Amino acid sequence: MNKVLIGLLLVLVTGILLGYGVSWYLQQDQGGTDEVRIAITREVSMREVQLSFTAAEGTFLVSEPRDIPMCEVSSDCINSLLTGLINGSKQGSFPVLPKETKILSIDVENDLVRVDFSRQLVDFHPGGSLAELLSIYSIANSLSESFPYIRQIQILVEGEVKQTLKGHVRIDQPIYADFSYNDPPLTVTLPGSTEEKADTQGLSIEALIENSESSGDN
Repeated sequence: MNKVLIGLLLVLVTGILLGYGVSWYLQQDQGGTDEVRIAITREVSMREVQLSFTAAEGTFLVSEPRDIPMCEVSSDCINSLLTGLINGSKQGSFPVLPKETKILSIDVENDLVRVDFSRQLVDFHPGGSLAELLSIYSIANSLSESFPYIRQIQILVEGEVKQTLKGHVRIDQPIYADFSYNDPPLTVTLPGSTEEKADTQGLSIEALIENSESSGDN
């Protein structure tokens, strides 16, 4: 009788130990599965745009290629382009927009794009006739060259239409691209020079400003 009880007890103990062993093994196996991480990468298609920055001479614009992500909504592409202008050149050209500038909204209506900038566009802009011209046409030319369906750009500041950017060049009307600002040289005397650079376009800075103002009146 004692042998029978002892045998049953051994069977019971063996079963309990086997149960714990199987449970421990399953827990270890699940724990190992939790630690496996599968990296999933998604390729983002890119497209090339042309950004206009101020050339090293400081008197005209130069185009610089830049890759931006492809996007289904045109305003997203425009936002990426303008952000590139704000971030500045990667090839040593001068900036055209203050780095503190924020893009508040973008509205696309047929061939017209309205861009609402933060007040930093004005507050941190150095001012001056030539600097204002290059800033305005860097925006218009970059957009028109990169997105051919865009013909006009209306610049807003904090949701308002301003008469001028900073006292010189009018922005109260939509602006059309003008690639004469990308053709050096304009008629200007560079700092430290007594010679006036040749004028391949036949227009001085003052004449360009006057043309810009008169076109705004039309």
